[in-house]
Amino acid sequence: MSQRIRKAVFPVAGLGTRFLPATKTVPKEMLPIVDRPLIQYAVDEAIEAGCDTLIFVTNRHKHAIGDYFDKAYELEDRLEAAGKHELLEKIRRPLPEGVRAIFVTQPEARGLGHAVLCARPVVGDEPFAVMLPDDLLWNRNGDGALKQMADAHAATGASMIAVQDVPAEKTASYGIVATDPFEGRHGRIRSMVEKPRPEDAPSTLAVVGRYVLDGRIFPLLEDTAPGAGGEIQLTDAIAALLEEKPVHAYRFRGTRFDCGTHLGLIEATISYALDNEKLSEQAAALMRNALDELGVRNLE
Repeated sequence: MSQRIRKAVFPVAGLGTRFLPATKTVPKEMLPIVDRPLIQYAVDEAIEAGCDTLIFVTNRHKHAIGDYFDKAYELEDRLEAAGKHELLEKIRRPLPEGVRAIFVTQPEARGLGHAVLCARPVVGDEPFAVMLPDDLLWNRNGDGALKQMADAHAATGASMIAVQDVPAEKTASYGIVATDPFEGRHGRIRSMVEKPRPEDAPSTLAVVGRYVLDGRIFPLLEDTAPGAGGEIQLTDAIAALLEEKPVHAYRFRGTRFDCGTHLGLIEATISYALDNEKLSEQAAALMRNALDELGVRNLE
């Protein structure tokens, strides 16, 4: 059995330009799915996996995420006075007892690898998770993706990278891995290729936004030369880690919503609304009405 992960790194310094103008003042990680921001879903997944230290790598201008996990005294007092105790509990406990949030500043945008490296003073040399909140992974009736990966890591000692099968024509949008045959849900990675053309891709297994990494990744990141745009790529350091230690691709149980895109955010909102006990019937009726009206307009 290997050491269980206790720390999760959330790289949240990006500008979210795809969602402008909304993200001019609201970080993309704070965009809501029904009534909770994306970051809360990722945090809950990390806590379920056993993480008690959450490290948010942000930039000097993004304060909304820190404010979200801080106390809001005036709002709490107003809800208390109004007797709105259910709402009060929702905002009072974004994190359970025993879980701490630590904020680290990325001084300049130098890529995902650099953002992860900024967390090194807090993580140390122990295994840890990296979570990209705009990949919303939902396993409706079982363990979240990170817990699945953390359990596999604890059993094998190998680093784990979440993967998903994608259509061959979409490999140029992802990092693609070549692996040994899988044992159950994971198999050892032999090579990684960043955004290959379909004819050059070694497989259709695409890397998505969950990682359980050995602490050895930090010195490898320090030795990683900047690539295009002066950015330090996490995948380059993982490729170096492959030469030293086992790194496995993990096919998680559940559904991925790519909330870094407009359609992914819409899809997640629809799915979560239809699964919400209080909203599902009304949400379904609204969607049926909208589709009926669209059909009528198209016939006209």
